[in-house]
Amino acid sequence: MSRNSEHDTREHLLETGERLCMHRGFTGMGLSELLKTAEVPKGSFYHYFRSKEAFGVALLERHYAGYHQRLAAHFASGEGNYRDRLLAYYQHTLNQFCQQGIISGCLTVKLSAEVCDLSETMREAMDKGASGIIALLADALERGRDERSLTFTGAALTQAQVLYALWLGANLQAKISRSAVPLESALAHAQHMIVAPV
Repeated sequence: MSRNSEHDTREHLLETGERLCMHRGFTGMGLSELLKTAEVPKGSFYHYFRSKEAFGVALLERHYAGYHQRLAAHFASGEGNYRDRLLAYYQHTLNQFCQQGIISGCLTVKLSAEVCDLSETMREAMDKGASGIIALLADALERGRDERSLTFTGAALTQAQVLYALWLGANLQAKISRSAVPLESALAHAQHMIVAPV
């Protein structure tokens, strides 16, 4: 088997696993279902991953790598100034929820409560991924303050942690209530937290 085809099969398993996890959760996704859906022979799984838990860690690492890349690109070259880009990040999720009625594409929202008590290595991967998002938010806040498009109180990292926690909580509450109201409230609060200078 060539290195490219090995990488392709591994990537295909992870991509399929992420789709299944978004629907069923991590514990609800059986390996048999994963392999059948991915059309990969049963014995092949352990060639790529030593356990389902190791698969879960790789799944989260892949998810966050893509998320960080998209978010960094958005902050670096999105429309408007840094305040516009920060608020657009939140507005996008709100728009998506209003269109689809669900929070889609975020493994943090889907898996956080489930895997944090189940697996320490998966919890660590999730924590590392969230820390990367918070660092990107902090950098965007600093750049926004430098360009004078926004102002906020306190350290950028502290503010980024609050903004991330606010949005994660709003996403979870929107999922529970099946209502956009928590996201709308969180966005309004974020607009007050990172105000445009007068």
